[in-house]
Amino acid sequence: MSADCLFCKIVAGEIPADVVHETGATLAFRDIGPKAPVHVLVIPKAHHADVAALAVTDPALAGEVLAAAAEVARKEGLLAHGYRTIFNTGGYGGQEVFHVHAHVVGGAPLGPMLSPR
Repeated sequence: MSADCLFCKIVAGEIPADVVHETGATLAFRDIGPKAPVHVLVIPKAHHADVAALAVTDPALAGEVLAAAAEVARKEGLLAHGYRTIFNTGGYGGQEVFHVHAHVVGGAPLGPMLSPR
């Protein structure tokens, strides 16, 4: 756990979140600035800076995060029409909170994956 990490504080219960799914190792909660009708963040409870660090240090936990993201999609009714699971990594990748997290987004057509330049 990182003392100054927003998501670690959510895991610790210091900051409230709208939790939609939880396992012993993962937590999923609604994004406070949703970009689609369904926008849920899935995190490991243990602090890892990004998905690359998680994959190297704990590949089994990375698999648990992906399984939790799939379960969130199922619970949120996204399987029939599809959804995206997005990991932003680093500044150029758009990562804003440096605790690995998957965005599960859907519930409406999402358009192109990247904006035209």
